[in-house]
Amino acid sequence: MAKKTSIRDFSVTPSVDQVGINDRITRIQKRSIKKESKMEGLKMILNMIDLTTLEGADTKGKVEQLCYKAQHLHDAQPGLPTVAAVCVYPTFVGVAKKALGKSGIKVASVATAFPSGHSSLEIKKMDTQIAIDNGADEVDMVISRGRFHQGDYNYVFDEIAAIKEVCGKKVRLKTILETGELGTLDRVRKASDIALHAGSDFIKTSTGKIKPAATLPFTLTMLEAIKDYYYETGIQVGMKPAGGISNSKLALQYLLMVKETLGNAWLSNEWFRYGASSLANDVLMQIMKQETGNYQSKDYFSID
Repeated sequence: MAKKTSIRDFSVTPSVDQVGINDRITRIQKRSIKKESKMEGLKMILNMIDLTTLEGADTKGKVEQLCYKAQHLHDAQPGLPTVAAVCVYPTFVGVAKKALGKSGIKVASVATAFPSGHSSLEIKKMDTQIAIDNGADEVDMVISRGRFHQGDYNYVFDEIAAIKEVCGKKVRLKTILETGELGTLDRVRKASDIALHAGSDFIKTSTGKIKPAATLPFTLTMLEAIKDYYYETGIQVGMKPAGGISNSKLALQYLLMVKETLGNAWLSNEWFRYGASSLANDVLMQIMKQETGNYQSKDYFSID
């Protein structure tokens, strides 16, 4: 794979119509969804979740329990889909890979000095390679946030391109922008454009370690960048909002936003994911409510 090099002037990127973004989100939030469509959407959301544990207190047992949960969500109701992936630190990729076996659930690993992004390129490449060698199907990298904030956009571009080169064609790269630090929608758009043109397979809002994490305005801005990139290049790139999406109502609003901005081609876990730990439980509760008319107690679901 030939390494990409930055030849664009990323100091100049499209400005974002914040009023227009907020107006579209307000309309989506007011939308009502019919029962049949809601059930379809809930099952779709469940199948788009990257069930995640990224804590300093993670243990082998905790990761194995998360993998067990990922494979047995259908115990609540036969016929439900599994989640898309389990996301862990590189140390636990081998544990997750073994625990998930032939379930078809992918293993995603954070890398590149997650969550700060402060390290040398060589160490970041090694971190990525370790995750891949242990069986990671996907790598969630965090950009060099400090370099972006000081305006070194070409460095950020070249680093993403270098990590994608390590990933090759078989391992998908999700690039985390840490949108909560960027401050404005214009800066979110700039970071999105850099990540897209550097070869990312997905762009992702957040590490989940700072607030705000994912928000509807940040995500819609990133979806618009993906749409423009697709029209320019014909290349489809995925989207992953992560952090702070803990209930089904909000998750359905994200799904509507994807459908209305990018279309049905993005409505699968190949192109859209939720980075979450507790969302799956709420989705299961809502599915049972749709089926039976009653909520199950939270005690019926494992604590993530």
